[in-house]
Amino acid sequence: MQYVIAFLVGGVICALAQILMEKTKMLPGRIMVLLVCLGAVISFFGWYEPFVEFAGAGASVPLLGFGNVLMKGVKEAVDENGFIGLFLGGFKSGAAGCAAALIFAYLVSLVSKPRIRK
Repeated sequence: MQYVIAFLVGGVICALAQILMEKTKMLPGRIMVLLVCLGAVISFFGWYEPFVEFAGAGASVPLLGFGNVLMKGVKEAVDENGFIGLFLGGFKSGAAGCAAALIFAYLVSLVSKPRIRK
């Protein structure tokens, strides 16, 4: 049942993002930023952890989850380093995910022989 809930929650998040793209004039990049910021705000209020416990990967994998990871890193860094933690926390917590995305994208480009679109 946990897989079904994760699939449904992740699908609803993606469907809402698709509706935003179709019904508004917002560009995909702005919608992505909106989702990351929304995840950070929900995490700030402490609502994201119960959401992840309910939805599992359906809540932690989409961009809302990345906002949550950034906010958790900022909270921890502020507790450890004070004000400078505002700038350090997001980088430390998001570095592994960003590095993995870059490395895997590079490996896929070696296999798939990408072409530049005109």
